[in-house]
Amino acid sequence: MTNTMKSRRIVTTSVACLTLAGVLSITTGCQTYLNGQTLPSPYYLQDDVQYFPAGPEFKLPREAAALKAARAEEKLNRR
Repeated sequence: MTNTMKSRRIVTTSVACLTLAGVLSITTGCQTYLNGQTLPSPYYLQDDVQYFPAGPEFKLPREAAALKAARAEEKLNRR
């Protein structure tokens, strides 16, 4: 192989690799994690919307009731 054929092969291989990398980067749509942010995919506008209905504002009513009952019982036992 001559030097001309080697350099042509290197150039052709480099161009093919760069073209493949460009095509893959354009056609791939996935979420990315960058500097603590989760960034959406390029297709987020076509995604279906998930709806989560609003729940109760206070998430722990049973725990609050149990704590209140325990405080009341402790108060009664102190007397």
